[in-house]
Amino acid sequence: MVHDHLGTLMPRFVDLSIPFENDVAADPPFQRLNIDYSRHEETAGDIAGLFPGLSPEDLLDGQGWAVERVTLSTHNGTHIDAPWHYHPTMDGGKPAWTIDEVPLDWFFRPGVKLDFREFDDGYVVQPEDIDAALDNIGYELQPLDIVLMNTSAGAAYGRDDYVNHGCGFGREATLHLTSLGARVVGTDGWSWDAPFKATAERYAETGDASLIWEGHKAGAEVGYCQIEKLHNLESLPPTGFTVACFPARVRGASAGWTRAVAIVDDPA
Repeated sequence: MVHDHLGTLMPRFVDLSIPFENDVAADPPFQRLNIDYSRHEETAGDIAGLFPGLSPEDLLDGQGWAVERVTLSTHNGTHIDAPWHYHPTMDGGKPAWTIDEVPLDWFFRPGVKLDFREFDDGYVVQPEDIDAALDNIGYELQPLDIVLMNTSAGAAYGRDDYVNHGCGFGREATLHLTSLGARVVGTDGWSWDAPFKATAERYAETGDASLIWEGHKAGAEVGYCQIEKLHNLESLPPTGFTVACFPARVRGASAGWTRAVAIVDDPA
């Protein structure tokens, strides 16, 4: 526990999100965001135009407001994928939920962190790997626990090849987690699945299209959500924290941005 400025005992908050920014290759080129920044001196005329008779010099120090215009996808930044992203249906043919339809109580739950940093980039995690990771921390997964995967991608964030790092979670691993009661999972990688580079190599070798996006596509069988591009997972204990990761309410959307936060009970 930590204390606030009044001396009140407070839990420790850990920011699990990456920032929206122009200069970090957090996505492939086709999906990069853009932020246009307008400074105070650039907007004084805009404000003056709203009030007849006002000149920019009449404003405090002749300054307007700072404002940003952002062009981005719902899959930029740290975000939560809805079942609608994976397939039109879920749970035996029911219409898949969009992000504004997923129950809010899924997104404020006890968290569990599993460490998969030992696995090579592109490795596809298997159910037995998940069981071994749970055994290593002596924990039995509970229904609706939020399960966060710490992979080698976390340490690669900020590098131009970030999107090619980290292990991934395929159909069998995803369905194993949902069979244990998980409905929200997360990764510090660009994608829940193995990086596209590794998947493309497997597809070239086998011609098996079922390998493409297999973890995502498991959502057609059991509806679940995944958080992608998490950060700071290495600073979390395996258990003993709560995850708050409410998604932005984007009508009919396949994903929503989140400022994911871990609320840690033990001392820093």
